[in-house]
Parts: sequence; C-alpha cells; structure tokens
Amino acid sequence: MSKAGKGGSDKLQQKSPAEFFAENKNIAGFDNPGKCLYTTVRELVENALDSAESISVLPLVEITIEEVSRARLNTLRGLGDHARVDEQLYHDYESEDARKKRLAKEAKEKQRLEKLAASKGEAAAAAAAADAARKAADGKKAGPARGTLFYKVTVKDNGCGMSHADIPNMLGRVLSGTKYGVKQTRGKFGLGAKMALIWSKMTTGLPFSISSALRKQDFRSQYELDIDIHKNAPNVHSAAKLPNADGWHGACLSLTIEGNWSSYRAKLLKYLRQIAVITPYAQFSFQYIAEDPKSSLKLTFRRRTDVMPPPPKITKHHPSSVDLELVKRLITETKATSLSAFLTREFDQVSKALSGRLIGELRSGGVNASTDPKQLSSQQVVRLHQLLHEVRFADPSGSHLSPAGEYNLRLGVMKELQPELIATHAGDVRVFEGHAFIVEAAVSLGGRELRPGINVYRFANRIPLLFEGGSDVITRTATKRINWGSYKINQSSDRVGVFVSIVSTKIPFKGAGKEYIGDDVEEMVSAVKAAIQQCCAQLRVKIAKALALREQQQRRRNLTKYIPDAAGAIFTVLAAMAGSDPRGPKRRRLQDSSNLLQQVARKEVVQAMLEKKLAEHVERIDTDMALEFQVAQGLAGGAAKQQLWLAPLCDKTHYGAELHANACVVRLLH
Repeated sequence: MSKAGKGGSDKLQQKSPAEFFAENKNIAGFDNPGKCLYTTVRELVENALDSAESISVLPLVEITIEEVSRARLNTLRGLGDHARVDEQLYHDYESEDARKKRLAKEAKEKQRLEKLAASKGEAAAAAAAADAARKAADGKKAGPARGTLFYKVTVKDNGCGMSHADIPNMLGRVLSGTKYGVKQTRGKFGLGAKMALIWSKMTTGLPFSISSALRKQDFRSQYELDIDIHKNAPNVHSAAKLPNADGWHGACLSLTIEGNWSSYRAKLLKYLRQIAVITPYAQFSFQYIAEDPKSSLKLTFRRRTDVMPPPPKITKHHPSSVDLELVKRLITETKATSLSAFLTREFDQVSKALSGRLIGELRSGGVNASTDPKQLSSQQVVRLHQLLHEVRFADPSGSHLSPAGEYNLRLGVMKELQPELIATHAGDVRVFEGHAFIVEAAVSLGGRELRPGINVYRFANRIPLLFEGGSDVITRTATKRINWGSYKINQSSDRVGVFVSIVSTKIPFKGAGKEYIGDDVEEMVSAVKAAIQQCCAQLRVKIAKALALREQQQRRRNLTKYIPDAAGAIFTVLAAMAGSDPRGPKRRRLQDSSNLLQQVARKEVVQAMLEKKLAEHVERIDTDMALEFQVAQGLAGGAAKQQLWLAPLCDKTHYGAELHANACVVRLLH
C-alpha cells in the first residue's frame, strides 16, 4: 500500500508473487552474486534429480558453468562497443599514483617469489605465484564492471521432461508447479528454478533457453522465454518443435546470470560432493569453462549403485496437522457429499468406524453422518477443527516417505570420503505435529577431506544443508549431546564424520532462508541423538576389535623381533652343554628325554631350525589368542551359533588350510 497519493489519499497497490520474491530474493537464498550462482545450480540440480526419480530412471545430470565477459554479454544483449568519454567515471579507472603503487607492489612480490624459489624450490614458488595471481584477480573484480562477473549456467538431465504446452506456465509463473500437496519434496519454497529465472532477468535481461522431451516423444520442445515480473506471467520469445531422432527424454535449461565463482567455488564443489554422498545412484558431470583455459575445471561424480530409493508418495493430511483454514479449503474442494465420506477420504488414519465416533461428538451441533460438509456453518467447521485436535489419532505410518536407505548412505560416504571405519543406522518412523519423519545417520572415522574433530554433514529430504549450521539440531546434537569418549572416540583429535539425513513431509526449517533445522522440536532432537548413538555403539565394537588386532600385531612383531636373539642364546647354551662332561645331571636328563644334545653335536639341530620352531610357536599362540578374543566378542555381542561337524582325518577325507562356515573359520594346525 502506498500513502503518497495526491491530496493525501491512499492508493492501494497489489504485488504479484514474482514481484514479491524479486524484492525479497534473500528469502529464497539469493543474497549476493556468489550465493545466487550457488542457489541457481542447486535448484536446477535438484529439479533434475526429481525429474529422473519420478520415472524411476537412474539420474544422469550434466552441469556446466561458463564465464561470460562483459563484452560478450553486451553482444548477446545487442549492444555495441562504446568509447568512453570520461575515464574517471568508471570503476576500473587507475590514477597515476595508484598505478605507481601497483607496479611497486608487483615488483616487491616478484622479488619475494625469486627468494622463495631459491630457498624452497620452483614448485613452492609456482604455488605461491598462482595464489598471488588469484588474489590479484579477485581484487580486480571488486567493482561491478571489472572482470568476469557473468556466467552461463546449463543443467541437462534424463528425467521425465515437460509437455510442450505446459512449459511456459511451469517455468514462467511463480508458485505454479507439480510439487504441492502433502508429500516429501526437495524444494523449500516451491519456487524451483523460477527464482533463478527472475534473477537472470534482473541482472542480464536475457531470456532463458529450455529444451525438453517426454518419453517416446518424436520431437523436442524448444523455448526461449522469461518472466513478466509485474504480471507473474510467462513471456515467450520463441517456441518450436524440433526432431528428436535419438529418442532423448529429459530437460536442458540454460540461463545467464550475474554471479561470483571465486567466492563460492568451494561451496559449489562441496555441495556437489555432498549431493553425490546422499544420491550414490546418480552420476554428476560438472564442467567450469573459464575464459583462461588454465582456470577451467572438469569433475565427474560417478554412479556407484543402481539401487534407488522408492519415490515419495502423496499422502492425506493427518487430522492433528491441519489448521482451520486448511479444513475450510478441504471442505470447499472435496467431492464427498457426506460428512462421513469427507472424514475418511480427506484425512489419514480415519476409518469409517472412527468417523462415526467423531460425528457422534458433533451431533449436539445438529450434524449427522449424511450431512453435506459444504453445508456446515462457520461454528460447526470451527468445532470440527477443534475436535480433530482434541481426539487421539493413530500416528501416520511413514510409508509415503522416501529415505535414502542405509545402503545408499553407507555407499555414498565410502565412495566420496573413503573412511577407515563407518557405521550406519536407520531410525524408526517418528511423528511431530502430525507429520511422519525418519532419521538416518552414519558416523565415520578417518578418510579424506576431514579435519580433526567433529565434521557434521546435514541433509534434509536428501539435499545438503551448507549454511547456518551452528544452530542446526544435527550440529548441536553431534557437538553437545553425545559423550564421544564413552565410545572410545576422541572428540578433539580423531577425524570424525557425522552424516544425518532427515526426511519428512514437513521439515521444521528456521530462518528466512530455511538453511537449518530448528533445535526446539523435542521429537527431532531425540531421534537425531538416538540415531547417532546407535552408530557410535557399532563403532565402539569395531574400534575395540581394531585395537585388539593392533595389539595382537604389535605383540607378534615384538616376539618375532627377539626370535633370532632367543634362538641364538638357546643354541649357544645347548652347544656348550653338548661339549661338556656327559656325566653331568642336566646333560643326562636332556639325553634321556630327547637326545637333543647329540643332535646338536651332530649338527642335526642348528640355530636356524630353532628360529623356525620358535616362529611357528609364536604364530600358533597368536592364532589361539585371536580365536579366543573373537569367540568372546561373538558371545558378548549375541552372535548366532552354528553347529559344525568334521569327519575324521583319514585317506578318504582331505581338508584345505581353512574350513569356512557362516559363523566361523576353522584352521587345521598340524
């Protein structure tokens, strides 16, 4: 509403949804050029995953970010080169004093690199030079007209595609799409790629290009369009149907936006690695094309499994989760002609018998089972809403959810981080405010790209959360509510990875940008803590086994180390006794028992033989101790027992070095 009308009169103005998000773009994660580039890629990638998973096809996503110089952008806009009249007006103007300071600084840096090359070698100097060049390039991009600040982002997938007639409205109209309803979705606002398209229009004014084809469709839809922000309507520049000879299906969307690759490069690559962790059944190809080929980058996150989680299903509203306005909307939209049918058709966990009992509570208000819900008065609707929140209903089953699965989570972590130890756990279905949710967790030790301490990786509805992690329920639980020492894990020095994935039809996000999950939902806190603790309990057993194995190996190394000295000392004593008085009592006992001294005298027993016998004895004792430990661990852990029968060793039965069974391995020691 505006109060600047003539004569003091107020003028009522109405904004379209597109205008609202254009003016409040930070709500959707478009805070600054770097974050805008990151969010654009994220939205397009997640749309691509949803599209492929909706038709149960293993996702293949190709992402390309290409630098676009200002000169090239002007060409795309149809602008020619314009000679500058007043250089001092521009951001990249450099005064004579500034030029002298820059040259002096460059000369000083060159001297430093020469000294570094002389002292530490050419490799160190080259690395330092590259770092200095990157910083200098970043410094030159401080002003809006400097360097490359524009990027062409292209994402291609092999998903379901879009029908030709629906493309303009699906991409050119805010708050229109296919992801609305009670369903687990990756999106946070329902904007999808539309906010990226608004950002493209705001910063470059260029239309975006979309190519799409449905399965078994003999043509490709090719559009160039943008969004009319004021009308919240698509503005189609061109539309065509092109031949689809190779039978491709999916979508390829390309747009040019303002961004900042250098400041958000690490975040983008971290996002791609984490999305590869939670979706190991997908393959991602990423390419960054710079104007300088030396700065280009190409990465592939390969598929490691063909096991996909089942797609999420649309479910009905749970009675305890609805508000008054939602009840009114359901009454308006329902096709049921009786109140009994309305309750059973529109709400989860309401059977025909239960609907009759609910209607019985409403009879005092003049309502019965055959009452048309559309004929309910305002007071009767309010009473119905009140009743739905007072009655105890069964919890939702959670069968409509689609968690990543323990197998995929474990495989994704192992594929991308290669940890030394890992444990995973999938929790049971839990409920808050009538919405089912499932928590899955993995805890790893060691691996690449992990710093000493607790490294937290957060996922909500199978998408990574990279910002505002300090207030997140997962971070706070992992760092403040777990006693890591009781699980033989050092919270400060061990490299611990904590991966927690939460899926639900309603994620309790906090903050304007929905970047973290609130720490104030008790059910969520309890579920996250329980999942992490289950992983830690598994790791404690693995760590104990690893420590026992390490001690066993160390003990064996120590004993083996002293075998030559022990064998030499024993042989020296035996050789001395073999040459002594044969009537001595010690020699007489040795001769009577095994003729050992005579064998030493005849050189049938030598030092090498003693070393061999001692080594065999050490191995036998070591094997026996390891077997005893494994048996004790199996009994303590409640391992299953299995009976094993061995036939007598004779000419008819021959055994190899080891006998393998489901519960054990038997080694025959001869």
